Amino acid sequence: MGARFTGYLLVIIAGLTVAGFIAFQLAEIVIPFLAGLILSALLVPMSSFLQRHRWPKWLAVITVWVIVLGALAGLIFLIVYQVKNELSAIQDQVGVSLEAGQKFLASEPFGLTDQKVNDFIASSGQWLKDHAAGLQSGAAEVGATAAHIVEGILIVLFVTLFALIDGRGIWSWAVHIWPAKSHSRIEEAGEAGWKTLSNFIRIQLVVAATDAVGIGVGALILGVPLAVPIATVVFLGAFVPFVGAIIGGVFAVGLALLFNGWIHALILLGIVILVQQIESHVLHPLLTGSRVKIHPLAVILGVTAGAAMAGIAGAFFAVPVIATLNAMVRAARHHTDAPAVVAPQMPSGDEDGAHHCDDDAPE
Repeated sequence: MGARFTGYLLVIIAGLTVAGFIAFQLAEIVIPFLAGLILSALLVPMSSFLQRHRWPKWLAVITVWVIVLGALAGLIFLIVYQVKNELSAIQDQVGVSLEAGQKFLASEPFGLTDQKVNDFIASSGQWLKDHAAGLQSGAAEVGATAAHIVEGILIVLFVTLFALIDGRGIWSWAVHIWPAKSHSRIEEAGEAGWKTLSNFIRIQLVVAATDAVGIGVGALILGVPLAVPIATVVFLGAFVPFVGAIIGGVFAVGLALLFNGWIHALILLGIVILVQQIESHVLHPLLTGSRVKIHPLAVILGVTAGAAMAGIAGAFFAVPVIATLNAMVRAARHHTDAPAVVAPQMPSGDEDGAHHCDDDAPE
């Protein structure tokens, strides 16, 4: 029995290793695909809801895209508007802070005088001249990276669009690649994974919005510049458990310390801790319940492994991937060969309301 268990474990580890290696080699495709899948998990239920209320499919798809793009455009407008209005004050404060920092560094034990700073600037200029060729190649790499980013955005858009238009057909095609006797098990696993992913994304969206509003309003009341960018960083950071909350809090408190002084920084630190405690101990457990079953240790290890393999993107996708795979494996393991199996709810639904399954049903 022990030898058999060890053999199974080694096979699983080998499979995960090969899958991880392939995903790493195809990261420029895998990462946008995962992003599109997560976006689809948010938009497909919205489209299905509208179609169940007699909206034509084309109008439901267009409506959810208008909502997403409108929210994104509104956020960008708010950020640009606030930065533009506070730019002069920010420049003045940065100048004051730099002068204070220069005086601090010129004191003992640093001894970084103006002459040393000028010497460092001169040596930096000479270094740039000596390494001009390498910098040019680096600029070319930056251009290639920009091209890859554009390609990734297009992949995200196409994955989301096709999931909204013909998700059922795509999933049916994927299921029928496998042997016929495994179709019902795969369908049940897919349904469980899709429900878990949809629930996870909606829960994280509510939690992230709560964190962003709480900390952003606190920064606004204290008069900290760039309250909207602060809220945006906090919102995005909330999708990376543990690490994202720390980064968002450090960013908010750092700006308060830079522009408003240590008293306001301490007050904002208290607001950050209060909001995150409410989120961790009240909001998150209340929303999650039994829908997303992941042990905290698995979350920590998953985020760490994802960050080690693929940086920020790996940390971002680690938890939803773990949650989805966990739900799929559990469903496949407990599957019984019943005659009637409900198809997974990835599709956007037919115009005649062909599937009326509850997208919000717990796992």
